[in-house]
Amino acid sequence: MKPSPFMEAAFAEAEAAARRGEVPIGAVVAQDGAILARAGNRTRELNDPTAHAEMLAIREACRLMASERLPQADLYVTLEPCPMCAAAISFSRIRRLYFGAADEKGGAVVSGVRLFSQPTCHHAPETYAGFAEKRASQMLKSFFRDKR
Repeated sequence: MKPSPFMEAAFAEAEAAARRGEVPIGAVVAQDGAILARAGNRTRELNDPTAHAEMLAIREACRLMASERLPQADLYVTLEPCPMCAAAISFSRIRRLYFGAADEKGGAVVSGVRLFSQPTCHHAPETYAGFAEKRASQMLKSFFRDKR
């Protein structure tokens, strides 16, 4: 099955991040059939540990919508979000989350703390995992293999 155009755009952002020497993760915020914002990791470039693809895309989408909440928006990301990004997804009230590979070590949606299942979580998006999972996983494995 071919990934959606939104997931394809997230992969393009991940590939661009890899070319910049960043961990290849990309994210897209979409609403009403259009991309609101897209980003790849920029933690090294910006010397900012919060500059994950999801955080950057959510920030830009909120700026464009002039709102701290995105209840009609969907997020597409190549890797399962970490705890920080999962919290931002919850706080921004993203409607649906689609992601590629699970992250057993650092993920917080279907792995680790499973933030959206916690009683303290204010909002849990509809979550769909495994979109182009092999492609996402291989991209990360190749990146880290080449770094060694």
